[in-house]
Amino acid sequence: MVLFDLDKLNSEIASLDEEQNREGFWNDQKSALEVVNRLNDAKSKVQGYLDIKNGYDELSLLLDDPDSKNPDMRELIEGMEKELSKKIKDLRVDLLFRGEYDHFNCTLDIHPGAGGTEANDWADMLFRMYSRYAESHHFKWQVLSYEQGEEAGLKSATVKISGKNVYGLLKGEKGVHRLVRISPFDSNARRHTSFASVNVIPEFGKISDVEIDPKDLKVDTFRSGGAGGQNVNKVSSAVRITHLPTGIVVSCEVERSQLFNKQTCMEMLADKLMQRKIEEREAKLKSVVGEQKNIEWGSQIRSYVFCPYTMVKDNRTNYETSDVQGVMDGDLDPFIDAYLENLSYNSK
Repeated sequence: MVLFDLDKLNSEIASLDEEQNREGFWNDQKSALEVVNRLNDAKSKVQGYLDIKNGYDELSLLLDDPDSKNPDMRELIEGMEKELSKKIKDLRVDLLFRGEYDHFNCTLDIHPGAGGTEANDWADMLFRMYSRYAESHHFKWQVLSYEQGEEAGLKSATVKISGKNVYGLLKGEKGVHRLVRISPFDSNARRHTSFASVNVIPEFGKISDVEIDPKDLKVDTFRSGGAGGQNVNKVSSAVRITHLPTGIVVSCEVERSQLFNKQTCMEMLADKLMQRKIEEREAKLKSVVGEQKNIEWGSQIRSYVFCPYTMVKDNRTNYETSDVQGVMDGDLDPFIDAYLENLSYNSK
């Protein structure tokens, strides 16, 4: 159950407004940004509630009107009901974002498991699925790096997704995704099981408190291009950085400038190191980043079955659908909503 406490939100807004107006507020930029984000989030929820209340009042008046069964009036009422229903759903989902970093943008990494071409192709199918999801929600989708598989699919891909509550929406996608299908790469048309991992990292930006020693970095350059690149260069503009103490590797080929690609890599590395710090903190923060699992049998968060029947099932919430094609075309909202509901229920 999602509860809405208007008095509590208004009290929070008043308190944050007062804090924002105090002298020296911007001296600590990290703390200031956190306050501004919390204030904007609280105001957005209150405004959403007021819009729903006003819409409900207007709709009630129209339904009480003697002409409410008039065809033109009926069409107007049905349109208002549809709009009000969407606003209620949007607010309901918005109230589920309780995590400290839910309102952040994110980067999304996709890697195939063992299995060669079959696994590479599955990773590429997930890449397409998330791009369709981002497109349907009008999120900004920016490919930072994309390494093609030798025969098909991808070896690795990193994308940045920007929009309202993007990390909060996609954090539940982190984990191992399992595919069962008749392989298009098997001449004997046998059924294959493939795995791919998805990692979702908040874009911490200025609130990150990670310090990176340049001596801990191995920097490589290479030519950018491929299916995910923005250009194909004759010079080595793409950058790959390895953080030697942790083994974390990031790469970027989106810009023509090697300098800009290196800067983006450093930002991604800082985010991954910040995420690593969070994972090492107290248990109460572990929900921020989810649970790391190996890319293997039995560790998957979700199964996608194309044959002998069609089904996509989330193993954490037990939500399932037979509309495999719809899911692969980016219809992930029911899975995301179920995960957020389950997360909210378990946190009480």
